[in-house]
Amino acid sequence: MTDRRAYPSDISDVRWALIAPTLIDWQQARIARRPTGVPAHTDIREVFNAILYVNRTGIAWKYLPHDFPPHSTVYYYYAAWRDEGIFAQLNYDLTRLAQVKDGRAAEPTAAVVDTQSVKTSNNPPAVTQGTDAAKLIVGRKRSIATDALGLLLAVIVCAASLSENKAGVQVLDQTKRLHPTITKTWVDQGFKNQFVEHGASLGIDVEVVPRNTDVKGFHVIKRRWVAERTLGWLMLHRRLVRDYETLPASSEAMIHIAMIDDVSKRITDETTPTWRGTY
Repeated sequence: MTDRRAYPSDISDVRWALIAPTLIDWQQARIARRPTGVPAHTDIREVFNAILYVNRTGIAWKYLPHDFPPHSTVYYYYAAWRDEGIFAQLNYDLTRLAQVKDGRAAEPTAAVVDTQSVKTSNNPPAVTQGTDAAKLIVGRKRSIATDALGLLLAVIVCAASLSENKAGVQVLDQTKRLHPTITKTWVDQGFKNQFVEHGASLGIDVEVVPRNTDVKGFHVIKRRWVAERTLGWLMLHRRLVRDYETLPASSEAMIHIAMIDDVSKRITDETTPTWRGTY
C-alpha cells in the first residue's frame, strides 16, 4: 500500500480484496513465463488505482499524476488486461457476487438490451465511426445487455451507423454465450422482427416494450428503465462521456472498468464521493 495521499477514485481495502486474487494470479502467471523468473517491481494495486483515475476523471494517459506509476507502465498493464479479457472477467465475476448478495441466482435468466450512441474525439479512426441517422450523432454505438439489477452482462461497441437490430444481435449472441441461462429479454421499439427472430433461434423470448403514447415527455418504461439507468451510470465516468478510444475494444474495456468500480461498491456497500453537500 502506498503512502501517498489518496484520491477519491482509489479502491478501498475491502474492494481490493475482491479484485486482487484475479490480478495477482495474472501477474504470477506472467512471472512464471519469464526466463529469469524475476518478480515484477510494479505495485499492481497502484496500477489499478491509476486506471480507475483515468476512467473516472477522463484524462489522457500521459496526464496521470506523478505519484502513480509511469503512464507507460500503467498503459502496458491496461492493454494486457484488456486484450486478455481480464476486465471483462472481473466484471462478470463481481456481477455474480452482487446477484447472490441481492438474494438472486448467480446466473441470470433474463436481460434488458439497449443501445446508446455517443460522439467520438479525434482519436478513433474514421472506419470505426459512423452516423446515427435517427439521433444525428457522429460516433460510436454502445450496445449493452444488463440483468434485472442493471448489472452489465455483455457489451459491444461499434460504429453509430450500425442499426439497433445488428448491434443488438451481436450483444445478444455475446450474452447467450456468456450466460446460457438467459431465456428472456426486453427491448425498445427500435428492435425489429430480425432481432426477435434471432432471439428465438437462441432460445430467448424477446419482448418489445413500447412507450405509453398517452403520456407526454419522460416516463418510466417497464423493464427498459433498468438498462437506461445503467447507461446513465456509465456517463458518471468522464472517460465515457465521449468515446476517446482508438480501438472499440478499448471502449468496451472502459465500460467494464466503470462497472467493476460500481459493482464492487455495490457488494461492499460503499458510495461514490460527489461534490454535492460539500459546499
